[in-house]
Amino acid sequence: MGQGRKGHFLIISTGPRPERYTAPALAGDARILIVGAGLAGLFLALRLAPRPCTVISPAPLGQAASSAWAQGGLAAALHPKDSPEQHAADTVAAGAGLVDPAIAKLIAEDGPARVRDLIELGVPFDRTPDGQLALSLEAAHSHARVARVAGDLAGKAIMGALTAAVKAAAHIELIEHARAVGLLQDQNGRIAGAILKDRRGRLSSFSAPETILCTGGSGGLFRVTTNPPQARGDSLAMAYTVGAVIADPEFVQFHPTAMDVGLDPSPLATEALRGEGAILIGEDGASFMGRYHADAELAPRDEVARAIHTEISEGRQTFLDTRAAIGDEIKDHFPTVFAACMAAGIDPRTAAIPVAPAMHYHMGGILSDTWGRASVNGLSVCGECASTGAHGANRLASNSLLEAVVMAARIADRLRESDLATPGASEGEVPGDLPDHVLQELRNSMAANCGVVRNARDLNRLIDQIDTWNDQFPQARALCAANIIARAAFEREESRGGHFRADYPETKPSAVRTFSLRSKTNTPAMEPAE
Repeated sequence: MGQGRKGHFLIISTGPRPERYTAPALAGDARILIVGAGLAGLFLALRLAPRPCTVISPAPLGQAASSAWAQGGLAAALHPKDSPEQHAADTVAAGAGLVDPAIAKLIAEDGPARVRDLIELGVPFDRTPDGQLALSLEAAHSHARVARVAGDLAGKAIMGALTAAVKAAAHIELIEHARAVGLLQDQNGRIAGAILKDRRGRLSSFSAPETILCTGGSGGLFRVTTNPPQARGDSLAMAYTVGAVIADPEFVQFHPTAMDVGLDPSPLATEALRGEGAILIGEDGASFMGRYHADAELAPRDEVARAIHTEISEGRQTFLDTRAAIGDEIKDHFPTVFAACMAAGIDPRTAAIPVAPAMHYHMGGILSDTWGRASVNGLSVCGECASTGAHGANRLASNSLLEAVVMAARIADRLRESDLATPGASEGEVPGDLPDHVLQELRNSMAANCGVVRNARDLNRLIDQIDTWNDQFPQARALCAANIIARAAFEREESRGGHFRADYPETKPSAVRTFSLRSKTNTPAMEPAE
């Protein structure tokens, strides 16, 4: 895929196959199919104009998308003293040896233009008194370069602007209240569209010459997450089922400061609060981050998450204290955080906010080239479900929205005038859903055994449990995605970025990626790949 790095292929046994679903040969207007209606999917659909496309959304447009919940912003080298070269260097440094420098350079160079695209679509980024974009500093960035909206409303504002534009676009067909449950594949192995399930559980097929997965991440596989609970790695599982390569699935980013208030999903206390001077304290009111990292609250996310995890595991509750640094201004500067705190009975102007790490972003995903193509013909991927090589082992803050719009634009530019092959008759796998009580057990087990700190014993316990469930619920998407993550975490016998192994705390000298493939036999194997 042009990533230019050494890696290992992890071949995973799959167990029994679920039922098959067949679809006729493609007919009609050959619309491009976009599965997912977050930032990546909507921006891509708009950029495809005038080429007809169809967007599949599991909920009314603008709802249930992780993009709308993004409190941070979009990182881009927009300040005169900043540069794409420096942004790319920060991205590479944060990724702990696994960022593809060419991809980091690409998204950093394209970033400013994509911000201007969003401004033209009506996104009201914050401005300084003289009319310039107001840029914030976040951890591991060497410059203030994060464009925001009303402090912590960037995701909501961007999605609002895109939703309005999509509804007004004549070339976009929207199918709401439906989700993809499988990919169609013709006799030549080309992806030929998707199998859809509506809210009444009825199946239908949508044939397309090109299918683009933009379905978000995998946070819903973990008990504590900031993601919508429906984000359970479905795209990972569907792509893996049809033979696509999955890259670096073990690298999960736990946001250090989710609000520990007993909600599912957990409200997020944005990293920008620490950028503005908020500090992490214990029950005694004393700051503790200085004991863990020289940069204290502005250390990389994985370092902060592990520090908080350690405090909690040793019986000490942790809090984010905004009172001195932000004070009464939190109500206007961070309205989302303020509202979530007040709803939970916490006034952040007078009390510290209880926090704990939560699964926030999946750095791994479906392997993509620089134009968004997966390793299977007819399939493209964009956003959090993709692995472009931009995030490596540890995503740089606010690079996720940037990567989504940059790659969405590149996919659209590639497909807008392309002559796409017409797939023939096709079929796909349709596994059943997990019963809710099993899903909750899986989430608990993923959090306990594949969380912030991992070890071989716990990962083995998790894998054995997934294997048992797989016998009862063959290839249920959540089990498939969890299996891919857990087995890759077990095989990586080192600590790197967001992946920390207590039994292998050191980082190996050579940075090696993980590539997971579906086994054609029942014998797992690990094969090196140059």
